[in-house]
Amino acid sequence: MKRRMLGTFGVLLAGAALLAGCGKSSSSSSNSGAKDAKKFPEATATATAKKGGSITIAEESDTPVKGVFLNELSDSQYDSDFMSFGNETLFATDDQYKITNKGAATFKMDRKAKTVTIEVKKGVKWSDGKQVTAKDVEYSYEIIANKASQSSRYTSSLADIVGLAEYHEGKSKKISGIEMPDGENGRKVVLHFKEMKPGMTQSGNGFFWECAAPYHYLKDVPFSKLQSSDKVRKNPLFFGAYKLSKLVRGQSATWVRNPYYYRGKAKLDKITISVISPNSASQSIKSKKFDIIDVVNSQWKEVKGTKGYNFVAQIPLSYSYMGFKVGKWDKKTGSVKMNKNSKMGNRYLRQAMGYAMNVDEVNQHYTQGLSFRVKTLVPEAFGDFYDKSVKGFPLNIKKANALLDKAGYKKKKGETYRRDPNGKKLTIHLAAMSGSPNQEAIVQNYLQQWKKIGLHVTLTTGRLIEFNSFYDKIQNDDPSVDVFMGAWSLSSEPTQDDLYGPKAPYNYERFATSENTKLLKEMSSDKAFNHSYRVQKFHEWQQYMQKEAFVIPLKNSYSIKAVDSKLINLSLKPSQMNNGFPLWYKVGFKK
Repeated sequence: MKRRMLGTFGVLLAGAALLAGCGKSSSSSSNSGAKDAKKFPEATATATAKKGGSITIAEESDTPVKGVFLNELSDSQYDSDFMSFGNETLFATDDQYKITNKGAATFKMDRKAKTVTIEVKKGVKWSDGKQVTAKDVEYSYEIIANKASQSSRYTSSLADIVGLAEYHEGKSKKISGIEMPDGENGRKVVLHFKEMKPGMTQSGNGFFWECAAPYHYLKDVPFSKLQSSDKVRKNPLFFGAYKLSKLVRGQSATWVRNPYYYRGKAKLDKITISVISPNSASQSIKSKKFDIIDVVNSQWKEVKGTKGYNFVAQIPLSYSYMGFKVGKWDKKTGSVKMNKNSKMGNRYLRQAMGYAMNVDEVNQHYTQGLSFRVKTLVPEAFGDFYDKSVKGFPLNIKKANALLDKAGYKKKKGETYRRDPNGKKLTIHLAAMSGSPNQEAIVQNYLQQWKKIGLHVTLTTGRLIEFNSFYDKIQNDDPSVDVFMGAWSLSSEPTQDDLYGPKAPYNYERFATSENTKLLKEMSSDKAFNHSYRVQKFHEWQQYMQKEAFVIPLKNSYSIKAVDSKLINLSLKPSQMNNGFPLWYKVGFKK
């Protein structure tokens, strides 16, 4: 498995390697890996670090990093990993991801006035020495909401800010609901909302943005040119602990101290992150090539005894899933247009494909229990929002066959494959990402499983698809894709609107039903300030998604990091992270 760290400010596209068993297969069917992972701490030792020293970090990917270094325009986890050393968000959180005032800005919510007030602290500076201002906070919303920038971050959740939809539609030149009481160069921003939401005190809630963008630096770049601009791709500005000093595009990035960092001088002189193939991960650990490197779960047995490393582990907020294309994205209305007559429009067909998959067996075979089947789209880490009564799709060939029979998918005499209910031949095209050595074997296994129930499923393009090309096809509703296997790194608040709402660009399945929309609204309504009501609606939604099976959750995995045993102060506890990454300014070598 390739470890991908969670981005608290929003969902991120993750690679197949995120949750796939990588490396050599293990014939072991024990859960020894999971037993080991449970023993590992979430953090290395805490002590006073000495100043100085350089570290190297591995980024496991079989594809070059795209390199869009601006939160408002990037949605790739690889970009986030590459820029994490300088890219801090405005807020700190506690261990339950509740926003605290310990970060770069303070936060105050007034439910009665329907406002959230954000105040950037004095001395929080961009790496060119300029103070982060109110305009920098407001400018983030302009980038997201301006159609010319083509940001996939514009959602119906953010459009709850007064005036944002009007700005998005080009009906106004300013966002009326974003107030800067002390002017653009002040540090205070007041956001006015149409409706207050129960998740607003949690980081990652999606109802307001948690980043700022350097207006003074980017204002001369037209919105349509931002994504390709050198100021975003080669020389980005951040207000975190480190600043970018050298970039080999797609391959490596070197970071040095940001002299203006508001929390004081970072401990290390230099951090270099480099792309390596997931195939060479275990060899890199055994030869101690990197100071910090993610363990590929199927290679755990090979690396577990390696000296000179401490292992830290956690279960990240993420999952892999199978999605069924049942519509298209309508650019004019900025919403999902569902096609009731789509090939994958029959829920029994979708359910049957889920029940035919031997996910538990695959996890056992390739990861010694370090990956595990996920039963619902709300991870267990979200406490009582998780509905433990939902069973997901355990292997059940008999049930899968019965569902297809019931729905009228029949075989003609002498044929291997079922036809659709109209008697026409049926071929289902599956898009799956490359990214790990075992991915091909795992996907071929699923094709065989579907053959067992008489479904003819073939790979789109005839092979696994590289990360960037894969998401290009999915985002643009390529007609050669009927079903796809993706993965999410999730935000740290369980609201589902940004992934499965009718106006969510990330709703890649393109399903929009009145029942789904109703449940999503109820989950975030004024009534949902009552916790038990909100929990009830979350449970109803999970049961609804189990029944409709537009998305079938597949698996999550333990994430294990190998960290040089001389390094201290690296923690994966939410209160000791920012935007899902360790507080890099603290990390250093033992004295």
